[in-house]
Amino acid sequence: MASLHTSASSFPGWLLFCCCCCLPLLTSSLPLKGAPGAHHACRLRKVHFQQPYIRNRTYTLAKTASASDKDTDNRLIGQQLFANIRENNRCYMMKSVVELVVKDVLLTEVKSQYANVEEVAQFLASLTSELSSCVNLHSTKAIGELDLLFDYMENACTDAPKKGGNKKKN
Repeated sequence: MASLHTSASSFPGWLLFCCCCCLPLLTSSLPLKGAPGAHHACRLRKVHFQQPYIRNRTYTLAKTASASDKDTDNRLIGQQLFANIRENNRCYMMKSVVELVVKDVLLTEVKSQYANVEEVAQFLASLTSELSSCVNLHSTKAIGELDLLFDYMENACTDAPKKGGNKKKN
């Protein structure tokens, strides 16, 4: 647990921890390509992202945190998030990622470490609130893959990976 505390003590470390341990759960609850999709109301208007003030605050906050990020080899947000996720389910997934980042990263002790954290968190929370009707109709998938989540977390977060892990039981 000490190594978890050490890597989670900085904003980049905490973000890495949250995304590495929680994204598999988020993505496992999404339907795979070819499966029926999330509710059609899962869309935001482009105007939300065209507000120069909040865009500037968000980018400035990201740039400030990136300057102290020692892990330049790994990227948490990118196209890899959408692997095996149908295009019409991607907004649902981004809603889940943003909810995680707001709750478990931005609204923690980092709000006193960086300027404008609360303002950016409030904006992002308002977007996820607007997506409240955006639901995944197949959330039992996450429960059905708890064994995978368990094995992946064990392999990623412990010193001795389980032999033969990460295989779906029949």
